Amino acid sequence: MPKIVDHAARRDEIALVACRVVASHGFEHATVVRIAREAGYTTGMIAHYFDSKQEIILAALRMILRRMEQRLTVPAGSGATLLDVLGESLPLDAPRTTEAAFWTAFWGQMSTDKRLKRLNAWVHREYMRLYTRCLAEHWPEWHSWPQTVRDQVLRAIATFLNGLTAGAVISPAEWPAARLLEQLELQLGLWRAWATREALAPAQPAITKSVRRPTRARAPGL
Repeated sequence: MPKIVDHAARRDEIALVACRVVASHGFEHATVVRIAREAGYTTGMIAHYFDSKQEIILAALRMILRRMEQRLTVPAGSGATLLDVLGESLPLDAPRTTEAAFWTAFWGQMSTDKRLKRLNAWVHREYMRLYTRCLAEHWPEWHSWPQTVRDQVLRAIATFLNGLTAGAVISPAEWPAARLLEQLELQLGLWRAWATREALAPAQPAITKSVRRPTRARAPGL
């Protein structure tokens, strides 16, 4: 009886190996040959599933996004706080550290590759969607804040998470899991307090100033 192959699972397996290879050797040295060798397959087998290295990288990005969505999706009534949920996006253990190292290597390639820039823009939108959902679910006052305040908080928290991730990849000894969560908790508290003050502050009336048009100098005798 022929063996039944789960092709979706095999694609994910290859994508996961690609993450580890990129994390360990860098983007440039993560060749299809090396990925195949690490996965225990021939390059012909890899080519059966992916047309190019970029296709493997795209599959790895999609796989990481799926994992991230699963981590950030917490059942209602679970008692999880926003810190618990957003903390899932940080490199707190070996699998997430590998994913984070993949991301930092990916970021380093974007400046010279237009397709990777487009991929990053798509990934960024997906992350912002996930973070927005988390904030809306765990901060009851989120929807009462002005849109400008929500946008500011969302951008600030997303930027901070990216910075923490990069710092933990570059200097893991300086950023153990406890310190990462401590800093995230501090930032969430600061931004929540800032947004609450901004939402309660009275709107400042716009000040219009009359602008005097410069007069054209007349020529002598006119």
